[in-house]
Amino acid sequence: MSINELRSISMFAKAVELGSIRKAAQAQGVSPQAATQTIALLEKHLGVRLLHRTTRSLALTEEGLQFLEDAQPALATLERAVSTARAGREGISGPLRIVGPKSSFASILMPLLDSFCREHPGVRPDVQLDDGIGNWVLERVDVGFRIGASAQDGVISRRLFPIQLIVCAAPDYLARHGMPETLEELAGHRCSIFRHPSSGKVSPWYLTIDGSVVQRHFSPAFYSNDTELELQAMLAGQVIGQVANLSAAPHIRAGRLIPVLLPFMSAPIALHVYYGSRAAQPSRVRSFLDLAISKLSDSPDYLLSSIELAAAHAAFVAGRHPL
Repeated sequence: MSINELRSISMFAKAVELGSIRKAAQAQGVSPQAATQTIALLEKHLGVRLLHRTTRSLALTEEGLQFLEDAQPALATLERAVSTARAGREGISGPLRIVGPKSSFASILMPLLDSFCREHPGVRPDVQLDDGIGNWVLERVDVGFRIGASAQDGVISRRLFPIQLIVCAAPDYLARHGMPETLEELAGHRCSIFRHPSSGKVSPWYLTIDGSVVQRHFSPAFYSNDTELELQAMLAGQVIGQVANLSAAPHIRAGRLIPVLLPFMSAPIALHVYYGSRAAQPSRVRSFLDLAISKLSDSPDYLLSSIELAAAHAAFVAGRHPL
């Protein structure tokens, strides 16, 4: 059934309900002439006369009465469906499908969800954290987060903040093994290396050398395919590693990790949020996007300034020197 047929049936039912084609036209926002023509076309399509009409009144024919009785349940169902769809667009409630990276992202996402769901308790988050890249459209994602911009067609991507890759170690580790001053000295250190859980590939360290970001591999003393375990190994003083600001920031500020080799720190990628056209989104999705963008765009909670990093490094050196 076409949209035009549905409109014709709806106009016919409204005319019977209000007892006037003119009033039905007014209710539907069209001219009386257009309403009359719409009903006439419906009768022509069905091959029967539905209404007896004069200049002052209208009445159902037998065929019109039967057709109305058959059509009314379906019309009521359609009206409920339209109302539900509009309520989903305008009301801040219902499912909110979110995807994001598994590595180090839960501590960033959960404060957003907590704040949003306290304000809008009717929202039901459906979250999937996975370091793999899925199909945004087929998975019916409302909001996605990704380290790096999305390459999928039809997806809008917005940068939130840079991912700083910082070489760090716990104070206990540095007290026992010394603080490296050059990249060459890392050959004598217990380096932690991340292995991608999906591909099994070993990740290099990304370092800034002579103004360019380069990849370096170091002899590992510790492998892990889980960033949280790698972080815990660093906090325990077992290894020195390169960790993203998403995980490192609170520990550096608390003195549990000390940034080292600061001239070689890099920020080659960024955290992005991605989504479809805002014009067609339910209000719950638009509202969550607004919250995420306002809270995370270049957020000082996750970005460490060069002054802050240098101060954290200098404070340890001043307290422990000579190592």
